[in-house]
Amino acid sequence: MKIYHKFQKYRKEFFLAAFLSLICFAADLLYDSIPDEIYLVEGEAQAIDFSVPVTVQKQEESVPVLKNMAADGPTWIQAAENAGESYRLSCKFINLIPVKEVLVHVVDKSYVMPSGMPIGIYTKTKGVLIIGTGKVTAADGLNYEPADQIVKGGDYITSVNGREISGKEELVSCINASRGQAVVLGILREGKQIEVKIEPAVLEDGSYKLGIWVRDDMAGVGTLTYIKSDLNFGALGHPVSDADTGSMIRLSEGNVYQTDIVGIVKGKDGAPGELTGVISYKQENRLGTITQNTKTGIYGKLDAVPEEMEDAYVEACMKQDIKRGEAYILSSLDGVLRQFRIEIDDVDFHNKEENKGILFHVTDELLLSETGGIVQGMSGSPILQDGKIIGAVTHVFVSDATKGYGVFIEKMLEH
Repeated sequence: MKIYHKFQKYRKEFFLAAFLSLICFAADLLYDSIPDEIYLVEGEAQAIDFSVPVTVQKQEESVPVLKNMAADGPTWIQAAENAGESYRLSCKFINLIPVKEVLVHVVDKSYVMPSGMPIGIYTKTKGVLIIGTGKVTAADGLNYEPADQIVKGGDYITSVNGREISGKEELVSCINASRGQAVVLGILREGKQIEVKIEPAVLEDGSYKLGIWVRDDMAGVGTLTYIKSDLNFGALGHPVSDADTGSMIRLSEGNVYQTDIVGIVKGKDGAPGELTGVISYKQENRLGTITQNTKTGIYGKLDAVPEEMEDAYVEACMKQDIKRGEAYILSSLDGVLRQFRIEIDDVDFHNKEENKGILFHVTDELLLSETGGIVQGMSGSPILQDGKIIGAVTHVFVSDATKGYGVFIEKMLEH
C-alpha cells in the first residue's frame, strides 16, 4: 500500500514533466522547421512550404502576406521590388503563438557558368602561421623550448620588435639579428592582437631559434564551382585550412592554376580518398587570383574562361526550392567533365556549419567504382538539380565515402 500511495503521489508530477518535455520537443521541432533566412528573387512571387502549421506576416505590417501552410499547401510570398532590400516575416503557430522571425533577402536572379574542373590552389598567409612549438638543442648541449606556453598553434606572428613581417625568411632574419636578446612578437590570436616576449636559444652554429614551427604558404587541389559573366569565380565550398592546426588560413594573396589529375586514391570506411594532381606554377598555367578565403569557399577573378569549359550559364536555385531526390554533381576525374548522379537526402536550413546544408549520397555506378564516392579534391564540385545549380560539394563522411555534404549556392554567391 505504501508503494501504491507513493506512486499516486508522484504520478501527477511525472505526467506533468512528460507533458512539458513533449511540448518542448514539439516547439524545437517547429522552430527548426522554419529557416532563419531565405532568399527571394526580385519581383517574383515565391511558393514556400515550411511543412508546419504556421501563418506568416510582414513584421511591420498587420495584414498577413501568406496563407496557412499546413491546411492550404505552399505559401506564396511576394518579394520586395528592389534587389538588395530585406525584411522580416513573423511566423505564428495557429495564427496565435509567435514562433520565429525569418529574414528575407531580396536578390537579383543569378546565372552562373558551372565548372567542375580541377584547379591547383596556392595561398600565402597574412603573417606567419605558428604550427606548434618544440625543443631545440642549444650550444651548451642542453634542450630548451623557449616558446613553450607562450605561443600556440593557430597564432599568427605579425611583427618582431615592432617591425611588420610577412614571411618565414623575414622572421628568421629578425631572430638572428636579436643576437640572443629577448624579442617581442606581435601575435594575432583568435582575432585579437597581443604581444609576447621570448628569449631565443643560441645554437652551436651561432644561429638563434625560438623553437617554433611555422608556415607561410599552402598548396593543394580543389574544384572550381562556378564562373560569373564578369569572370569572378567561387571554388572549394569550404575554407583553405591548415592541416596541422585546422584553422582557416588568413589570406594575404593567392592564385589558382591549371592542374592535371594523375591518380585517384579510392575512399573507404574510415579513410577518405583523394584526387592526386600535378600543379605547375608557371605563369602560363595561372588561371586567376584568389582574393578571399571564407567559411564557404575561396573567391577571386579569372584571367579568362578556361578552354575546357562550355559557355553555358544556368540559373542559381534558392535553398527553399531544393527537393529531396535525384540531382547531379559535375566533376572531372580524368580530364573529362561528367555529371554523376546523387540523391539529395535532406536540406538543413539551420545547420550551424554553413557548408553542410545539403546532405546527399552517391548513386552513380561509375563514380562509385572509380572513387568509392566523394574524395578529397572534389570539394567545390557543383551540384545541379532540374537544370539549376543548387550548391557545391564540401565534405565527405569519414565513415561512409558514399555520403557527403554540400553548401547552398546562395551562400557562395554572397561573395
